[in-house]
Amino acid sequence: MKKLIRFAIAGGIGFLVDAGVLSALLALTPLGPFLARLIAIALAMASTWVFNRNFTFDRSGRSLAAEGFRYGSVGVTAALVNYGLYSALLLSLPALQPLAAMVVASIAAMVFSFFGYSRFVFRAE
Repeated sequence: MKKLIRFAIAGGIGFLVDAGVLSALLALTPLGPFLARLIAIALAMASTWVFNRNFTFDRSGRSLAAEGFRYGSVGVTAALVNYGLYSALLLSLPALQPLAAMVVASIAAMVFSFFGYSRFVFRAE
């Protein structure tokens, strides 16, 4: 249960980074919601990596490079789930606000990534 709470904290941090960067890029740059979201997801993933590695999961016993590759693989896959659902929502529901689509997509990606990180990345060999 402690891991799930810490993972939720990491997700909250990532969500705040994601929402903050997306909002800032939409307000301050000519980037549209699709390119802005790619940048926001990348920065959010970096912030959750730091927190999860240091506070959420036990070390796996793998080398840092192997663990990092696994984390990146799950993270990129979760980001594709996140971005795919975000894009599908915006394209199928044009009146939907980008931040609302981000919330739905982020929840789906969070479920996927928890199982990926806990079972594939940080699970001891």
